[in-house]
Amino acid sequence: MATDLLPTFINEHYEVHEWKHACAILHQDFLAEWADIIAVLTQFRLKRSQLVKGGGSKSEVSKSIDGFLYARAWRERQFAAKIVVDGVEIDSPTHKVDCFKNRVALEIEWNNKDPFYDRDLNNFRLQG
Repeated sequence: MATDLLPTFINEHYEVHEWKHACAILHQDFLAEWADIIAVLTQFRLKRSQLVKGGGSKSEVSKSIDGFLYARAWRERQFAAKIVVDGVEIDSPTHKVDCFKNRVALEIEWNNKDPFYDRDLNNFRLQG
């Protein structure tokens, strides 16, 4: 199982679901990005202070993960997508992906609403 490539700490502290051999692909073909993902998951600690803080835009949890990755050259990115119907192109812009580096995209969500989660998954599907 490709999740065996993950460090013991991650398998013991996270619920991991893999799709289309993502761990094996990242581990083999995107080693620097894999190392960044392993590092952010290993160093992350959920703090009570982050949970009790009031709402607003981006949560403290998401900001801490984004900041860790931005310091390692990950960047926010918006993709330009088009739908073609009977030869007619229709622009279908996506929302911005939180963290992108070398063809690897991460969407950082904390307490996300279902419609947004579905939107995010659909956008990744369209880009892949």
